[in-house]
Amino acid sequence: MKAAVFRGGGRLAAEDWPRPAIGPEELLLRLRGCGLCGSDIAKFVAPSTKAPAVFGHELVGDVVEAGAAVHSFAAGDRVVAAHHVPCGACHYCARGSASMCRAFKASTLDPGGFAEYVRVPGVNVRHATFRVPDHVSDEAASFVEPLACCLRAMRRAPAAPGDVVVVAGLGSIGSLFVQLARRAGATVIGVDPIAARQELGRKLGAIAVAPDEAGEDVRARSAHRGADTVIVTGGGAPALPWAAQTLRDGGTVHYFAGGAGEALPLSLETLYQRELTITTTYSSSPGDLGEAFRLVTEGAIEVEALYSHRLPLDRLAEGIALMQSRTALKVYVTP
Repeated sequence: MKAAVFRGGGRLAAEDWPRPAIGPEELLLRLRGCGLCGSDIAKFVAPSTKAPAVFGHELVGDVVEAGAAVHSFAAGDRVVAAHHVPCGACHYCARGSASMCRAFKASTLDPGGFAEYVRVPGVNVRHATFRVPDHVSDEAASFVEPLACCLRAMRRAPAAPGDVVVVAGLGSIGSLFVQLARRAGATVIGVDPIAARQELGRKLGAIAVAPDEAGEDVRARSAHRGADTVIVTGGGAPALPWAAQTLRDGGTVHYFAGGAGEALPLSLETLYQRELTITTTYSSSPGDLGEAFRLVTEGAIEVEALYSHRLPLDRLAEGIALMQSRTALKVYVTP
């Protein structure tokens, strides 16, 4: 089969890759497509990433083979399948830290979604695979996994009616956060330097402004307190001083993504005196995936407007460049 193979040093090649064989509890999917995630790009550019490898985890595919012990899916079903599944029984899972579970970190698909076929392990079949109804497009279905990650972030840094929430970055992830915070009853101020993304934010219900204009809007809508929460979708550690300046005393900065910076450029004294909280989340849980699937299939979250480019496997490197330059909002990759 064909796959977009990472060969190290930022190099990608569309080449032959072994088609996986499945066991009795597993599924074999023929891929319809896979969303390109910022975490995929981080792996492509990181010097420590091991090669060869096939990435991609926001996938949609058709079941072409179901193991003998699989009774919930059959050949011909169109499904989404997530890549990580926790054990559900360990210390981490019992305390709401499913993505820190050792089983979660070890689980994956074989190979990633930037390929023609993918093997879905049995635990993923049972807990992280969903049959897509006919009225939902492939592109919309591919947003189940990233939306689940956003839902988990909102649980860690919840919004309440009357809150002011600032979403820093109005890419596809920021656009999901705008909608989730609005559903929670918050006033949402979306911040992005790109005018087209500001316009998308407004269509989704945010007050959307450039970064240097955000302070005035936050003060005006918070009785000069500052934002209750700032969600940072990109920018790394250098975004922290701006986020802290935007927050009210006692507010929360949530880092949805990692990024540059070996140290946080904010003094402990500032955190202490102002009682600021910094939270992060990595990935999602089966419960989050189930809720995200429901929201997408019910049309409760707008996702159709969030992908801007559709490219074949052999142009994946082009898709990465488009997202790195912020030319693309979201790239959907087809085999």
